[in-house]
Amino acid sequence: MKKRILGRTGLQVSPIAVGGAAFAYAHKAQGWDPLSEDGRKTVYRTLNDCLDRGINYIDTAPAYGNGYSETLVGEVMKTRRQDCVLASKVWYELDHAGVTASVHESLKRLQTDHIDILQIHGRMYTPEEVQHIVTGGPLDALLELREAGKIGHIGITTEEPWSVMPFLAHEAIEVYQIAYNFIYQAAARHFLIEAAKVNAGVVSMRTMTSGVLQREAAILAPQISPEDLYELALKFVLSDSRVHAGIVGMRWPKEVAQNAALAESWEPPVDFATMPRLTVEVYKAEDADAAGKPAAFPA
Repeated sequence: MKKRILGRTGLQVSPIAVGGAAFAYAHKAQGWDPLSEDGRKTVYRTLNDCLDRGINYIDTAPAYGNGYSETLVGEVMKTRRQDCVLASKVWYELDHAGVTASVHESLKRLQTDHIDILQIHGRMYTPEEVQHIVTGGPLDALLELREAGKIGHIGITTEEPWSVMPFLAHEAIEVYQIAYNFIYQAAARHFLIEAAKVNAGVVSMRTMTSGVLQREAAILAPQISPEDLYELALKFVLSDSRVHAGIVGMRWPKEVAQNAALAESWEPPVDFATMPRLTVEVYKAEDADAAGKPAAFPA
């Protein structure tokens, strides 16, 4: 599987990342229970299949099942640590001591002496919360952990990309995990433009829309196959050159095989960083298509 460079971190990552949240929560309607013995064994097979297929980015967090996801990942890390880029998180509200303690606990659960990417874990940030992260202890603690070799790179996560714009001014924060998908494209109008200017690493969460697109389409257009919609959602993220990896919650080995095959064989027909995002731009693009001329828009 072809790798991409994760911004200025220099890390080589697969275009699909493994999302660890799926390993912490049961989904009975789909017959998924990672808390059971059979479920745990399936998680181990899924993770090993990902690494065997070249899907080398694993993203987890202590918040996923109160450390349960990290614990399952750690069982695989005992023998496969050198095969992956490992990312975890620390909750944004913690202070300096809390961040330090949380990272050391993650290291134990993950059974490793270092985590490649340690992300501040939050949803969206007020100006006061931005200030807390930058000057109230969390960032300083992560910088100390990086200096000590416990973590490699610092990142941050958000459900609302606009709210992490202020962090782009801080060179130490190199990786941004943002909500960006087929039905939630706001980041293309602001964050992704600015992130590219500073060569930030960008990873998408909610890549498959967390099932929202598929559930709503089943109500409004039941003739559309859910499998086609999942493929559409993955292709969308893979088509934007400003997104280096898309997190996918793969539960079973069969999902690994499907997603890996797509990433290995499919080439985006156009870079979605250049797609029109406003009505007038769409008109211009369609007029250019009709005239047989290329239409370019700012990335």
